[in-house]
Amino acid sequence: MSSLSEATYALIVNPAAGGGRSLHILPEVERAFDELRMVFRVERTRSKEHGMDLALSAVDAGEIPVVMSGDGLIGSIGGVLAGAGTPMGIVPGGRGNDLARGLGIPVDPASAVRTVAAGKTVDLDVGEANGERFLGIASVGFDSEANRIANASRLSGNMVYAWAALRALAGWKPERFSLIENGVQTRFTGYTVAVANNGFYGGGMNMAPSADPCDGLLDVVTVGEVGRLRFVLNLPKVFRGTHVDGENVRSWQSAGIEIRAARPLTVYADGDPLTDLPARIRVLPGALPVIVPGERP
Repeated sequence: MSSLSEATYALIVNPAAGGGRSLHILPEVERAFDELRMVFRVERTRSKEHGMDLALSAVDAGEIPVVMSGDGLIGSIGGVLAGAGTPMGIVPGGRGNDLARGLGIPVDPASAVRTVAAGKTVDLDVGEANGERFLGIASVGFDSEANRIANASRLSGNMVYAWAALRALAGWKPERFSLIENGVQTRFTGYTVAVANNGFYGGGMNMAPSADPCDGLLDVVTVGEVGRLRFVLNLPKVFRGTHVDGENVRSWQSAGIEIRAARPLTVYADGDPLTDLPARIRVLPGALPVIVPGERP
């Protein structure tokens, strides 16, 4: 880890994140910056692309971009900053805040700003699927449908993801997947393929409990065919990360993998649609410096 010296910060705020949570906590965040005598300016995003442009402009101006949003915009900005060498700060402002959870960044606004001020950084791995980058978990199958339902919901709070999973289950039929790794193809029938950089998604579901976003590898987790009742009964285990002990779940590490399926499916990552199958996914080791607490979980 290294420590940042005096810096100027560009606070990039997504007004729509968390159903307006970012705007609600913005005054508290600004007070925290002022109390710590940090030099900063505030920019509100109009779109994901606008947010990415703001971050690149901040880097060009010699500023540290600090993203206050949910995982979607944080993942997009982190992807575009990969390789630039400039650290990115995070103030959790979304509904799930799963990347912050995995990195130990506090959800409390003032505490998150103090983390930024302390300036400790780690070199985060970045995932890439068909050229599109992500920081958390790229998943496809049942997860994609549940994510789509959650994004369309007006419900607030983390439990929207569990509700969406139950809604998705009603119409889900196990899919036939093909995985190609190091030239070897394997097939299985089931629910989900998740390729994880960070361990968490869906508002605290610990999908890949062994994932380390700084180890230069991705964790692949597959959920095979199982009855619906058993699937529902196993859902609480995902929050604890104990689902990986189930006989229908496999997990391993990989630097790159290709995913195919019997029908068109969308890959979701960081809470948003990322690309479509077939998808080639790889890791960019240590590509993004991120400001984190001194002691990570």
